[in-house]
Amino acid sequence: MAQFQQLLDPAAGSLVFSAVLAAVPLTSLFVMLGILKWPAYRAALVSLAMSVVLAVAVWRMPVLQATSATLEGALYGVFPILWILINAIWLYRLTEVTGWFAVLGDKIRSISDDQRIQAILIAFCFGALLESLAGFGAPVAISAAMLMAAGMKPVKAAVVSLLANTAPVAFGAMAAPIITLSSVTGLDLHTLSQMAGRQTPFVAVFVPFILVFLVDGRRGLRETWAVALVAGVTFGLAQFVTSNFIAVEITDIVAAVVTVAAVLVAVRILKPASSTPTDIEEPEGISGPPPRDTGTTVVRPVSTEAPAKRSTLGALAPYLIIIGVFSISQLPVVKPWLAAHGSWIFHWPGLDIVDATGKPLSAQTFKLDHLKATGTLLLLSGLLVMGMYRISPREAVRVYRDTLVTLRYTIVTVSAVLALAFVMNLSGQTQSLGFALASAGGLFALLSPLIGWIGVAITGSDTSSNSLFGLLQATAADQAGLSQVLMAATNSSAGVLGKMLSPQNLAVAAAAVGMVGREGEIFRKLIGWSLGMLAVFTVFVYLQSTDVLGWMVP
Repeated sequence: MAQFQQLLDPAAGSLVFSAVLAAVPLTSLFVMLGILKWPAYRAALVSLAMSVVLAVAVWRMPVLQATSATLEGALYGVFPILWILINAIWLYRLTEVTGWFAVLGDKIRSISDDQRIQAILIAFCFGALLESLAGFGAPVAISAAMLMAAGMKPVKAAVVSLLANTAPVAFGAMAAPIITLSSVTGLDLHTLSQMAGRQTPFVAVFVPFILVFLVDGRRGLRETWAVALVAGVTFGLAQFVTSNFIAVEITDIVAAVVTVAAVLVAVRILKPASSTPTDIEEPEGISGPPPRDTGTTVVRPVSTEAPAKRSTLGALAPYLIIIGVFSISQLPVVKPWLAAHGSWIFHWPGLDIVDATGKPLSAQTFKLDHLKATGTLLLLSGLLVMGMYRISPREAVRVYRDTLVTLRYTIVTVSAVLALAFVMNLSGQTQSLGFALASAGGLFALLSPLIGWIGVAITGSDTSSNSLFGLLQATAADQAGLSQVLMAATNSSAGVLGKMLSPQNLAVAAAAVGMVGREGEIFRKLIGWSLGMLAVFTVFVYLQSTDVLGWMVP
């Protein structure tokens, strides 16, 4: 097999023209989702085909290597990402068929029947806790399901959960994005943690305000702004303190737990005007029609046990089990054992690729986690839930089968999107796009956030985006006379704003609320918020690159 070396400017020797062509699959995907209103699986397959054609015809990638890259990306979509999603949805449906999910909704409403407060507690706080432990779509799937249990409409639950899953992402999965960023750039982990911890809090402060607006429009802001302020400031401050002075790995855990406590106290003291689900406003375009009934899950009648027996602890047990299992996996004794025995690492067959400088690409090495995989830990959690709820193996298998049937289009979507990402990355399309943006010289500070945003929008993962663009950001910053730490951290901090629009995360949210095939509808609700937050954050980063806010750079 002949070695393939990536080309940065294969289209007429022009980096700019090459970058324009490289952007075609991604922009086409967004057009098909947002304007043409195609189902996500169809849009993803067409975009994948475009990328493969460009890889072979323009970037001169051998057909066999383009095929191998497609298969590698598809497998990565299945494992670990779909492995996480399938087991998370299966666990949720176990609670649904036993009636405990309805009980959970009652318990949530007993704390607060106000959906605006529920959005902050569940999507923002609990979602951040799940992000810190699991990531890869599990927080969106589970928080959206919990919001629906509390009475929120499906489209709104999906939109709220996706937007809330921004503030914690840079430090998610035990700070995997920052750790990866340090490894690919060679920059000090603690310094990068400090820098990210001086950027993401400014995102966190705004998110609760947007959530209450999405739930209840201007009235929501007017009546619950104080609680939203407490949530945003507490979360941001906790992120700053933990990432700068304690330990980067537990940043989101500390922020989520502290914010839950602060919000509960704030609700008791501030007593915002109560708005029940029936009188909540529906901001234009948020509610949407009800989801299609897939007919695949038969829900048993809710148990008629006495309310005292249907306890709060029983309703929260699946989520406590998830937290417990993931926490045990991080113990000093368990984590090294899983790292040593829980993965297979091998060179992906059919690939022999170097970048434009002749350096072999790390994406050719495939890491297949099995015991330590997030999806495996969720499966274990589900087995424990089966035992606690006394669900028979036969019924659990039936629910698992129905989950697979329901997610069939989501499986195609996620596999195709990750195949698209791998083809773009391995063929050199993504690098052409990134280097074109990085050639802006002193204006690079204005483009750096966009590069991070694109990276997460393509891959659906802040970790993957840092692996892809982290070194590029640091190198371009050095050439432009800017801080390498600032620009590298920006790749991660700004990247989180693209996660809500990533096709794979849209597919996760749509599947969680029973809206498979309507991902484009959710996309259109979020694109304005994503781009607006990116624009504001870009100004903030630019000021950090100047004397105005340069004192914030460690």
